[in-house]
Amino acid sequence: MDHAQQLPRAFPWRTATLVMGAIATLELVALIVGGALLFTRPLHHLAAKGAAPEHAQRATAAARPAVHVRRATRVPSLPLRPRSRVAVLVLNGNGFEGAARAEAARLRGIGYRIGGAKNAARRNYARSMVMYAPGYGKEARRLARDAGVRLVAPVDGMSPAALKASPLVLLLGS
Repeated sequence: MDHAQQLPRAFPWRTATLVMGAIATLELVALIVGGALLFTRPLHHLAAKGAAPEHAQRATAAARPAVHVRRATRVPSLPLRPRSRVAVLVLNGNGFEGAARAEAARLRGIGYRIGGAKNAARRNYARSMVMYAPGYGKEARRLARDAGVRLVAPVDGMSPAALKASPLVLLLGS
């Protein structure tokens, strides 16, 4: 059976309780003041702008004519161009000899016009991608599906002369 040990001197429980209670009270006051500042800051901005009380706002809102908000109209999308009307520039960026030519032949068999098949400036692209000129996003996604490519992005870093009048570019990676 365990026996209680006697402490050599009395522990100041009362003093410890009062100190902890005072610390907790200070924390509570700090939280209340912080919350009040966060809550009153938005109200302060309304008062600085000369906002009227809520009942006055309702009365003036009823006297004002209704304001009609114009919603943005959707730009009508163009129909998907047929494959025979879309030229594709095929770039070999994987380093395998003849990859661009072979892919261009396969795309030509599907019905695409080929704007060119040549080597890319770099030969170490990790992933294949389809790039498109503005207005050819739908056609680019279709080409990506046809070629089995998952990455589609707007054309970037190529001059119009380098595109050779091809709105779509298929860059072959490894």
